Amino acid sequence: MKSTALLTHRQAVAMMVVATLMWSIAGVVSRQLESARSFEVTFWRSAFNAVALVPLLVWLRGGDALVRRLRDGGRALWLSGLCWGVMYTAFMVALTLTTVANVLVTMALGPLFTALAARLALGHRLAARTWVAIALACAGIVWMFGREVGGGDGSHVVGVAVALAVPLAAAVNWTLLQHLEAKARGSSRSAGDMLPAVLIGAVLSALLVLPLAWPWRASASDVAWLALLGCVQLAIPCVLAVMAARSLSAPEVSLLALLEVIFGVLWAWLGAGEEPSSSVLSGGVLVLGALALNEVAALRRF
Repeated sequence: MKSTALLTHRQAVAMMVVATLMWSIAGVVSRQLESARSFEVTFWRSAFNAVALVPLLVWLRGGDALVRRLRDGGRALWLSGLCWGVMYTAFMVALTLTTVANVLVTMALGPLFTALAARLALGHRLAARTWVAIALACAGIVWMFGREVGGGDGSHVVGVAVALAVPLAAAVNWTLLQHLEAKARGSSRSAGDMLPAVLIGAVLSALLVLPLAWPWRASASDVAWLALLGCVQLAIPCVLAVMAARSLSAPEVSLLALLEVIFGVLWAWLGAGEEPSSSVLSGGVLVLGALALNEVAALRRF
């Protein structure tokens, strides 16, 4: 399991879909918590993420290779790790400050930020279909949750501002990975293993919020739920996403990541009894349609 061979486009798309399905359980699992709140939730989730990532990365890459990469990875690896840390932290903190709808709508800006970052930093000329898919996907999510967002007040401004860090950090991260792959292809050398960045991000996130998480109030049940989040909702899908990103364009990665929103609505419906409204269903169809059309067009090129 130490191979770093690139996936086919179909394999990478399937891997990203699985990753978004696992990411999407955060909301419904968080609703099961009894007493853990705010920064304590973030700490336990990131800490369990780090604990799960160590054996997973050792299995995938080997212990010696992992240590060498962490030691010699350079600025790119640590910048990617910082991006992961920001995403881990901002997402959970934002959920404690504002509604899930506000956080999801803010995260929907990810494809636009990523496309613009790839255009500005890498000089990518984006296909018209990608711009259309971005516009349709963002419009669909705004339509899905527009009523809830519109009903918010000034107290949610801080939460939305924190949530904004998630798509911004994601855009930097995906664009960085694309830059490294393009640079490697131009020099006929390996791009370097970026999987350890997810571990760096988990450790940075846990250390950042640890002083703010005290005193701990989580019950045993809470810790079990947060362990599930750290391992299944973060560790495994983040590894899958980094592996898939090597074979997908940055805008494609960000567009596929929007499936987390759709899956999150379904989890809330099935696991928390929150039946989606007609606007959620119609907006979800628009998002899925945009993703499907973009991916069908992309698959015809591979």
